Amino acid sequence: MLAKLFLVFFLGLCWGSFLNVLIYRFKDKKSFLKGRSYCPHCHHYLGILDLIPLFSFIFLKGRCRYCHQKISWQYPLVEFFTGLLFLLSVSCFNFQSVSHPYLLIFRNFLFISFFLIIFVYDLRYLLIPDEIVLSGIVLAFIFNLLLGYSWHKLVLAGLIGSGFFLLQYLISQGKWIGFGDVKLGLLIGFFVSWPKILLVLFFAYLFGAIIGSFLLLTKKRNLKSEIPFGPFLVFATFITLFWGEQIICWFKRLIG
Repeated sequence: MLAKLFLVFFLGLCWGSFLNVLIYRFKDKKSFLKGRSYCPHCHHYLGILDLIPLFSFIFLKGRCRYCHQKISWQYPLVEFFTGLLFLLSVSCFNFQSVSHPYLLIFRNFLFISFFLIIFVYDLRYLLIPDEIVLSGIVLAFIFNLLLGYSWHKLVLAGLIGSGFFLLQYLISQGKWIGFGDVKLGLLIGFFVSWPKILLVLFFAYLFGAIIGSFLLLTKKRNLKSEIPFGPFLVFATFITLFWGEQIICWFKRLIG
């Protein structure tokens, strides 16, 4: 069992390395299937020893082997968290109670990838890529129907997730929140379904308030600063994905 978990983690590290390439090339509309990987500073092609997920960053002490410029922390962090999230995907679910366990694992791996891309992209560029979120909306609905989710609960969650942000977008004329968050709300609603969408919204605003207050108190941001909300939604989605059932059961016992 331990060997299988290690294999899943290593698979996640390798996939995270691919996600870094996709994120880097996606902004410039470059193909992520063609061309060798290269240093973004000196453009020297990278060898095999430079591309070992996570370990190359450690061995090279966070610097390019050729130009000695610092390597962005994005690369090892995306690799590590992809591995960690893949590991959680196979250890936080009771697959004996699921009719299509391999389909569930594949769905989770796919959407972990989507959400990590959205997290990094929105954090770095203040933009949620349509190509990712729109394809995710369609695939989330299809996958969950195949997994036996109720279509009307999916629709309800999608309407709540997108409608909540659409209302804010219309009232503020786009000043409070971007339209990308409206589409992301629909995607998350289709992914987690009802009633877990409520948990996502609660945790996203809770984490947003905590981090936002910290940034204001430390004067790293001011009231006019634009802070991306997508990363908070993604983080809240991961919390809900892995521990949402337990949280809902705990809440029911609390008010029961």
